[in-house]
Amino acid sequence: MDRFEGLDEAFDTVAEIAPVEVTKKKPPIKGEKDDVQDDYEYARANLYQLVDKGQEAINGALDLAMSSDHPRAYEVAGQLIKNVGDVADKLMALQKVKKDVKEEKAKGPTNVTNALFVGSTADLQKMLKDASKKKDK
Repeated sequence: MDRFEGLDEAFDTVAEIAPVEVTKKKPPIKGEKDDVQDDYEYARANLYQLVDKGQEAINGALDLAMSSDHPRAYEVAGQLIKNVGDVADKLMALQKVKKDVKEEKAKGPTNVTNALFVGSTADLQKMLKDASKKKDK
């Protein structure tokens, strides 16, 4: 006897397992051309799947809550709605993180504040003297 058989009878449902489509994209390999883009696409696809599955769960929980009028069912539906909203926020944050990483990658140091001369004192004096002569001309 199935442990959920009583629930199936009470809710007048049929126990059936629906096939789940899972898009399996292997994680990017280190050292590939554009790791940032691959990671972004992988994370984005996963977040979209979470939002879709969350929407399905919300619909089921709301149907159950409305049919049973049980407070706990409404509480669970509310938690699911909050979680799906959080995942949607993560999608937006992912956009910002990608933009920041791209800018950081493209942007190098713009100002050199510490210059270092490697050589002897005589070399430095000779270089300064030559620079002074060129400036006077």
